[in-house]
Amino acid sequence: MSQVIVDQIKVLIRDGKLQPGDRLPSERELCQRFGVSRVTVREALRVLEASGLLTIRVGAHGGAFLTTPSAERLGEGLADLISLARMTAANVTEARFIVELGVLPLAVERATDEDVEALFAMVAEAEQALEGGTYNIEMSAAFHIRLAECTHNPAIEMLMQSFHGPMRMSIEESHLAAPMSRQGVEEHRRLAEAVKQRDLEAARDVMGTHLDRTAQRVGSTTD
Repeated sequence: MSQVIVDQIKVLIRDGKLQPGDRLPSERELCQRFGVSRVTVREALRVLEASGLLTIRVGAHGGAFLTTPSAERLGEGLADLISLARMTAANVTEARFIVELGVLPLAVERATDEDVEALFAMVAEAEQALEGGTYNIEMSAAFHIRLAECTHNPAIEMLMQSFHGPMRMSIEESHLAAPMSRQGVEEHRRLAEAVKQRDLEAARDVMGTHLDRTAQRVGSTTD
């Protein structure tokens, strides 16, 4: 019965009858509406909260409020699924070839001056971090996500954001095999330059080389 409640609330969200920020009825009202116990209602609320669709607030103005699942939460969930499914970094890297190369045509076509400036700023920050020995996986992943944002397609942006966790897994295992180097950051600069010049062929060449090196580091999917 708790799953029935979860499913019905999801339907109301999809139909636009419930919006982020809306407060759900009280536990008592939900019990009466569905003809179930408080234990069942609380279990449904826990499921919705765990999925990122709900937040529970306490206090005089508390209650169960609908939220929009964050891309970070989606990425964490996807990374967990990959871990539990025994997928390897090599599997993830193969998926990155499909997703990230596929992003490039729209990124090159639609990137604004602000987008290009942001990409170069991230490269400059990465170069400074390399000098100071503070460059990390998050900075590398962030560049790839920002590149996807150049498409100005919300669906693609959400896809890449949700792919953040698995992408970190791929990058992290790659750098267990070889430390972070200037080569990756220099390729990020070349990608930014290709976007600036609207040069799709150059962008594909750089991204292909960039991902191929990661693939070689993490090994074959059949290992």
